[in-house]
This record gives sequence, structure tokens and C-alpha cells, in this order.
Amino acid sequence: MSSRSVNLVDVARAAGVSKSTVSDALQGSGRVAEATRERVREVARELGYRPNSAARSLRRAGTGAVGLHLPQTATRLDYYMRLAFGAAARAQEDGLDVVLLAPAGGTGGPLASRVDGLLVIDPEAGDETVHGLLGAGVPVVTGERYLGPASGPSGAVVCDNAASLTALLDHLGARGARRPALLAPAGSSAWATALRETAGTWGRDNGGTPVAVRTVPFAATPAEAEAATRRLLTEEPDIDAVVCAPDGAAPGVLQAAAALGREAGRDLLVASCVDGVTTRGAIPPVTAVDLRPTDYGRACAELLSDILADRAPRDAVRHHDWTLRTRASTGAG
Repeated sequence: MSSRSVNLVDVARAAGVSKSTVSDALQGSGRVAEATRERVREVARELGYRPNSAARSLRRAGTGAVGLHLPQTATRLDYYMRLAFGAAARAQEDGLDVVLLAPAGGTGGPLASRVDGLLVIDPEAGDETVHGLLGAGVPVVTGERYLGPASGPSGAVVCDNAASLTALLDHLGARGARRPALLAPAGSSAWATALRETAGTWGRDNGGTPVAVRTVPFAATPAEAEAATRRLLTEEPDIDAVVCAPDGAAPGVLQAAAALGREAGRDLLVASCVDGVTTRGAIPPVTAVDLRPTDYGRACAELLSDILADRAPRDAVRHHDWTLRTRASTGAG
């Protein structure tokens, strides 16, 4: 293990103690028995641990923790859970703990005294909680841009969501779809807004009929997606492809198709704007945009850490890549 890759967690595991004990032992603080302090220091030397000077100075000056705010519906979505684990793992590499904030948790002064910075994922423009977090008095990095009226965050990590949906619709067109539809997410996040706007222009830009758009909840369940798809296909039977935006909801589209006698991958193409366990495990497996949420969470935590340590300027924007995964639900794979 190289000195660049060894962190406090590695030392804690090897020494059989907690991360906070390692931190106290190496800094000469806290109530740590001398024998334990010496053992931790010896393990750190053997592993080649080198403290991150920027993160160490941050911990002396601040709380050593950053807050993570997710959308209210995030706890049941695979995408956000993987993102959160990625953010926590990356923050630990710089000696920072991640505190998961309640969806409508307190903001302002008390919050600023508890964390050194904030990660706010998929912020809604009209969310008062997000507005308060942006004014909490600590650096804020958003996952996707904030489209609201308040003062902007300190930095952002963004995906080109217009490009990802365009690639998905282009793929459907190449597979023979002439009348695609989108189950678009409600809300005012940058992701939802980009998907709705792209669906509105794709058909016209490609010389065809505009995409049929039906709005569903931001975190629609499979049952909600099934009901919306049944209505869509009943009202517009010429629809030959359905793109389901919300994470985990695509199996509902497959269920609706089967109930109406449509075969996914043949006379109805099905795709998702978010890849995950449900799209990979569906029958047939569903073509989807892989947003790489674990890496995305890491990228958000890395930018916040860099801003806190003055390694990145305020207002920094970093870009995160996505990948289109084609599978049997669109006659591919």
C-alpha cells in the first residue's frame, strides 16, 4: 500500500481501534492510553501513513465533518444510497466525517457550527430547506446546478443530462422507434428540468414528431410508472418506445406493456434515465444511462474537500461522465 493511498481508516483497521482514536493518537490529543498511542504510531509507520496537511489543519480549525443533504425520497432509491457511500468514502480519505442531514433539518447558524461544509444533491429551486443550506455560512457543493434565486453554491459537480437523454433517444431511433415517450420527473431540479426541455426539442430537431411527455413524481414507484404507462399506451397506442426517468421505476413500464400485450424489446422499446439494480435485473434487462453514482458522490466530496483546503477556487464546476448501457429491452445487448 503506497503512502498516498493510506488513510486514517486503514490505520484504524490495522491497529484494531476507531478512527477517532487514531486521530487523537497521532495528534497527541484526547484520552488515549500511552500503550495504545504507541501501537497506533507504530502501525502508521509500518503502513507508510502520511497525514494530509490540508485536512489536518481543517480539523484543528473546524469540526472535521461535512453535511450531506439528499432529496426527501432518497432513502429508498439505489442511486442516492450509492452516491452517499461514495461521498463518505472519499471524505474519509481527507479525514472528514459525513453527517447525513434530515430532509427538513435545521439551517443557518447552528448548522454552520456543526459542519465545515455541505454537499447538497439535486437541489430543488423552490425548496426552502435548500435555500437555508445555501445561507448556512459554510462552503456548499451541489450535485447538479442549483437553479433557484438564492446566492449560488461554492461549487458544483454536473452531468450533461441533455446529452444523456439525447443519446438515449438517438439509440431508440436507431432501433426503429418513431414515436417515443418520456415519463418525465416532476420538480425544479436541474436534472428534471434538463430532461423535460430535451424531450421537448429532440423530435423537432430530428425532423420527427416531438416526444410525448407525461409527468410522474420525481421518485415514482414502479406502481406509479405502471399506471402512467397504461394511460399513455391506451391514449396513444402508436407510442413505440417509453423512456422512464425515475430511478427504480422502469419495471413498472414493463408490467404495463405486458398487461397490454406489448412485448418489450420488440413492439415496445423500454429504457431508463437511471441505471441500477432494477434495470439490470429486470426481464428483459433495461437499457439505461449509467450515471456512476458512487463515483459521482466521490467527485462531490472531493470538490468540497478541495474548496475547504483552498485547493480549488470558489464557484468551481467539475463535470462527471455517464455511460449508455444498451440491453435487451431496446432489442440490443
